Amino acid sequence: MNTDYLLIVICSVVILSYLFSIISRYIKVPSVLLLLFGGILFRWFGDLNNITLNIPDKMVEILGVIGLIMIVLEAGLDLKLGKDKLVLIRNSFFSALFIFILSAVLLTAILNYWLKEPVINCLVYAIPLSIISSTIVIPSIHALTERKKEFLVYEASFSDIIGILAFNYFTAPEVLTLKSFGVFGGNILASVILSFVLSFVLFMIMAKTKLNIKFFLIFALLILIYTSGKLLHLPSLLIILIFGMMINNWEMIRWGWLKKLFPVKQIEPIRTLLHSITAESSFLIRTFFFILFGYSISLKFLNEEGVLIVGGMIVAALFAIRLLYLRFFVQTNVFPESFFLPRGLVTIVLFYKIPDHLKLSAFNEGILFFIILTTSLIMTAGMIFYKKKPEQILEEGTFSQHKSIL
Repeated sequence: MNTDYLLIVICSVVILSYLFSIISRYIKVPSVLLLLFGGILFRWFGDLNNITLNIPDKMVEILGVIGLIMIVLEAGLDLKLGKDKLVLIRNSFFSALFIFILSAVLLTAILNYWLKEPVINCLVYAIPLSIISSTIVIPSIHALTERKKEFLVYEASFSDIIGILAFNYFTAPEVLTLKSFGVFGGNILASVILSFVLSFVLFMIMAKTKLNIKFFLIFALLILIYTSGKLLHLPSLLIILIFGMMINNWEMIRWGWLKKLFPVKQIEPIRTLLHSITAESSFLIRTFFFILFGYSISLKFLNEEGVLIVGGMIVAALFAIRLLYLRFFVQTNVFPESFFLPRGLVTIVLFYKIPDHLKLSAFNEGILFFIILTTSLIMTAGMIFYKKKPEQILEEGTFSQHKSIL
């Protein structure tokens, strides 16, 4: 393709993504879903006119990894800690944890029953499918009340981290042994300690350097930390999350010498600018990732009975688990929270990372496409039917107080 035409296409995609972000606020359809359908539409138009673009899987994977780092950092920058949020954090963490575990177990059973393949292989496939996508959830909650927004942001962020940690453990050479548990626990502890050390180094770079160009240096270092951590089998995304949370909750630091070295007034402009640049970068990466992923989807899978049956069973299981857990354990209004079960970027990236020896020979990729599209459409339906404006909504109590909620 001519360079000029290529630049026109790239800039047009960015502008289109920006328009989708504006439109999504009015029609309550997630902008990510519009991007996905945009990519599918480009594929359909290309097939109609015999135009083919060979997009390497490696390019989509690289975009996905960078997007994953940006999303985790953005989640860390969004998570505000405090005594008044302890109940909220507890509820959202246990919601993410138990819904993930129950989903992974049930999906493993479905895949094992349908495909007749080893349980551990089915579990490795079930883990990515059990992760709620913060990439889709966080940009889609603008119409909700603050309490609902905070719950979903925390839950989606925790779901990402829990799912990635579980995936790293079950794709390791050795699992379900005392040694593997010890190594895994040691790696998490090492990551937490390392995160404080590296955060201190990154603070030094941001606060003390006199150069104006430093934020993309930070991102380059974060990507380096992530890839190095992966090679050393460390949960390096935990490092990035803690770094983001430290910046966003600097006021809570109790070490006087550290606050003297980096006073709040020095951290505040860094936090604001880092948040802005992270959001902009996430927007750009998300745009091209979902357009390219949508382009890679062939709708021929809709004609395959096995894809529709297995995909339908998995989506029904995911929705039922989420609805029942929120209904009986969190004891809060299930609408529209129970509809927020989209699978997205993290799921796709982890599918690219499944080792060859753990791959399911009978698994049809159409099942993955079906689940991503269907769960996104379910969330869209929840948002469309949730018509009240935030200021018109009275926060609901528990089910014991409101029997008519469900």
